[in-house]
Amino acid sequence: MWRKIRTSETFRRILGRAVAAYLKFVWKTQRITIEPPDLYDWIDDELPLILTFWHGQHFLAPFVPKSHHRAKVMISRSFDADINAIAAEALGIGTIRGSGTHRKNFHEKGGVAATRQMIESLEQGINVAMTADVPKISRRVGLGIVSISKHSGRPIYPVAIATSNRIIMKRSWDKSSLHLPFGRAALVVEKPTLVEKDADETALERARQEVEEKLNRATSRAEALVGRSTEAAPDAT
Repeated sequence: MWRKIRTSETFRRILGRAVAAYLKFVWKTQRITIEPPDLYDWIDDELPLILTFWHGQHFLAPFVPKSHHRAKVMISRSFDADINAIAAEALGIGTIRGSGTHRKNFHEKGGVAATRQMIESLEQGINVAMTADVPKISRRVGLGIVSISKHSGRPIYPVAIATSNRIIMKRSWDKSSLHLPFGRAALVVEKPTLVEKDADETALERARQEVEEKLNRATSRAEALVGRSTEAAPDAT
């Protein structure tokens, strides 16, 4: 009976919208610090752009764009990710379904089609967002994000989001946070990385490492701003 309920589209839509409502409530009750503080004064001149963040910080990512910013986020095709997709759309963020993988089932995961849609969205002036981690390998940036920058000519902005009032889901591979209301939140955006169109494998790897370093730095700063330690974050793998 539970399996039948869980797999029903109606149940998933109700749950997804409930998640969206809860996250909106959480965000509205935070005392938010933004770095750089003038982020939204100049960001419109940089659009469209690629936002990236560590998996586990993704639940509050829909609140980074302002209401006039068109944006889409890449979300995997997995059954459980349907809830995330429904929540994102309820919060006004478009979705592109697919994900990369370090295994041989890249096409099954929809990585090629999703990457193409990300590039096409940027060409249409739509901002795109995606987690940077190689699937199931926390805090290790994959080549997908830098490849999208190379082929689109658009900059990658590493983003970190941390809250002071949260529960760390220690059994999840990415140690996701269950954010709670009435706390402090920090949004930290690092300087962009732009990958040249003629970048070879060496240049792509250099850009990948740069994004990884910036995400770790942004995460450390966001955690410090809310009085947390990066010890609570997932270890690099």
